[in-house]
Amino acid sequence: MTIRRSLLAPITALAAAGLLSGCISLGEDPPKQLLGLTSDARVAADQGKVASDKNAISVAVPALPPALRNQRVAVQSGAAFAYLPKSAWVDTPASMFRAVLAETIEAKTGRFVPDQRNGAITPDTRLGGTLSAFQLLGGQGKVVVMFDATLSKSGSDQIRTRRFEATAPAGGEDPTSVSAALNRAANALAGDVADWVGTN
Repeated sequence: MTIRRSLLAPITALAAAGLLSGCISLGEDPPKQLLGLTSDARVAADQGKVASDKNAISVAVPALPPALRNQRVAVQSGAAFAYLPKSAWVDTPASMFRAVLAETIEAKTGRFVPDQRNGAITPDTRLGGTLSAFQLLGGQGKVVVMFDATLSKSGSDQIRTRRFEATAPAGGEDPTSVSAALNRAANALAGDVADWVGTN
């Protein structure tokens, strides 16, 4: 049987790839569990409400800087960014923070915060912004969360802005300690934002 030379190259390459697949790792091992955020403020169950667009508020998913546009746990050392090994968020920091923020605002202010996917509801008040920081500060034993908020209302050309920042001590630089510290900082910051929204 004759095999053309032109067919030998791809066959050889596939065989080599098969042999090397057991020796080369193309990525990190997946983490044992995915990390998340939970809101300390909770909307009470079984309590219905009637809300108008005027009394509702939309909360947009915040924009993110490039270093945070993934599901890895960021670590900042000076101007450099790295990621905590063997750790990952269940969602992006922006989506998780938005959920905590929406729950906190509704629980603390009583204003209805519709799900962002419900396009039929168009609240007069809109909260947006950028989640500028959501990371462990390497070697400092703490985490930082920073949110540059914007608040606008229908019928007004004014846009209110404010920077919110919260830090929390981290018991270590392991995934459990860092995620717990970021959860505390995110909740503290969300409470400050809710207070601000409630007075505007």
